[in-house]
Amino acid sequence: MIEILTQRRRHPDPKVERMRRIPLLADCPPRVLEAIAHLVDEVEVGPGRTLMREGEIAHEFLVLAEGEAEVRCAEGTVRVLRAGDFAGELALLSGGPRTATVVTTTPARVLVFTSRAFAQLVECLPGLSLTMLRVVAGRLATELPTAA
Repeated sequence: MIEILTQRRRHPDPKVERMRRIPLLADCPPRVLEAIAHLVDEVEVGPGRTLMREGEIAHEFLVLAEGEAEVRCAEGTVRVLRAGDFAGELALLSGGPRTATVVTTTPARVLVFTSRAFAQLVECLPGLSLTMLRVVAGRLATELPTAA
């Protein structure tokens, strides 16, 4: 058992190392990141890949580890996601349909949390939930028309 732990320390998990560079997860202790790494799938996709579609039922939460993607809705492109940004939380939290379509514009590496893994993440890490809430509130503040 000690040998396995020693090997793990000598050869850090690349997924954990990438997660450590994501602002949403950067403050998590190493053991928490290792636990999260077991909850998440990591996929590589090419440009032009639709990661989620507006109006569909949500089954996952996505964090862009590398690359870029556009968030699009009926009105056009809403914003560009870059490494460290996330999408899919609104539909999972509300239980409603996706509010936008997300399409990669470059090759990308995406962390995919199932709805169950997302629920565990939100329940077990209140600091992470607060960070996510701040990001969502910031998005809403910039997308809402200003009062005259």
